[in-house]
Amino acid sequence: MLEIGKINRLKIVSHVGPEIYLSGPGAAKILLTGKKPPSGCDIGDVLEVFVYADSDGHLAATVTAPKAVADDIAWLRVVSVNRTGAFLDWGLPKDLLVPRIEQHQELEAGKFYLVKLYLDSQNRILGTTKIDRYLTDEGPYFKTGQAVSLLIADRTSLGVKAVVNNTHWGMLYENEIFQAIQQGQKLEGFIKHIRPDFRLDLSLYRPGYGKVAAIEDKILEQLNAKDGFLPLSDKSPPETIYAALGVSKKVYKQAIGALYKKKRVLIETGGIRLI
Repeated sequence: MLEIGKINRLKIVSHVGPEIYLSGPGAAKILLTGKKPPSGCDIGDVLEVFVYADSDGHLAATVTAPKAVADDIAWLRVVSVNRTGAFLDWGLPKDLLVPRIEQHQELEAGKFYLVKLYLDSQNRILGTTKIDRYLTDEGPYFKTGQAVSLLIADRTSLGVKAVVNNTHWGMLYENEIFQAIQQGQKLEGFIKHIRPDFRLDLSLYRPGYGKVAAIEDKILEQLNAKDGFLPLSDKSPPETIYAALGVSKKVYKQAIGALYKKKRVLIETGGIRLI
């Protein structure tokens, strides 16, 4: 079934002069616009294309993939603003329109915003920054440990809010973030815990060993940056370990134990040394 505003696999059905037409719904044909398909394509070949409604309401397709498709939430930059609305760079020649009525605040050229892409009643692809009406805080159908896609949003007093699978809000707690992240970044994450009110607690690390493995990499980076010696041992105060690595003493000890077994470090009285 054809999905407007998304990537489709469509067959080349005809050439009319320089124009190429793809299979559409029923007996309709869809014009391939913009960049031409790879050389050697012929009638009967199947292409992956982005399908959209042009300014006249006719279906068209392009082999250029946009930065986001309908139903996605994306971090996009405003390239211009006028009385109609704001126009955002989404990777296609024609910029994405966010009408003024769909702006949670007046958008400014040059700045990035979280934007939901949607189809209007005429199948035109538009954007809105009023994303809360498309997202819910409650995720009763998720499972603890489930892998999910995350889009990093705003920082709060507790940590960082993230969009989960383009459908839900979740929370990454500050004391459990062990890598640099920034607003608009896309990451794989995991459902750490589902609270009694069905709100989602998130983690960037697979439950269990994944968290320790991530700290192993961070410890090795620190060792390489400090001439191969890190003055942190099992006698170091938890506050010192947390200040240096952002983890609990328990997780640190698990990580250095794993590195020792892998013969990556030596454990000395005053700290650990890179082998």
